[in-house]
Amino acid sequence: MTIVHPKADLLLSREEALDMLRKIERCGRICYKSEDKITPTSYEDFIRGIIKRGHLSVIEHGSFTAIFVCDRGVTHELVRHRLASYSQESTRYVKYNDIEVVAPEAILVSSQRDALEAFGQAMSDSQDAYLKLIGLGFKPEIARAVLPTGLKTEIAVTANLREWRHIFEMRCSQYAHPQIRQIMISLLKQVQAIIPVVFQDFRIDEDRGIAFTINSERTD
Repeated sequence: MTIVHPKADLLLSREEALDMLRKIERCGRICYKSEDKITPTSYEDFIRGIIKRGHLSVIEHGSFTAIFVCDRGVTHELVRHRLASYSQESTRYVKYNDIEVVAPEAILVSSQRDALEAFGQAMSDSQDAYLKLIGLGFKPEIARAVLPTGLKTEIAVTANLREWRHIFEMRCSQYAHPQIRQIMISLLKQVQAIIPVVFQDFRIDEDRGIAFTINSERTD
């Protein structure tokens, strides 16, 4: 049994991001018949303006993919965002010899040694039961019944930019589950570096470990 850390990886290059932003402008200007105003850099002001006005359907013409490593409990929340496409590591078809798990950060940093020992023992017992069932000839799709919620999984998520904004608003807030907030804030930092014009109104509070839009109401 191995403990791994959650993470997020953005699958979007700067060149791909630039092409996407220019496509968004090209599509959006149809609404105003202002195609004659397109220049090599006009997409920034145009996209900034439509986001400020709330004309968010225009940014649905752009999308990106991210790959997350997290526990299966987190993916149960993530896949509730229905306007997205998902490809997830399958416990039906993957046979594990050594299971990988994601320990809750609260347990990892806890001063209570018994907490980490209890977590480790539960994960170890789960692995022992899984391997015993596999050894008895059961397929992974049957043996997986004893695998824990803390089992590490990998999932690819593709969504349009409007949906990503919604996901960040929901999953980076102080009310989100700590692990999903951790991976989403990590992803938000990555997209802000590559396509800031779409996400520049999000602010990350490093002290509190949350993110929010400048137009959202903060509740302390």
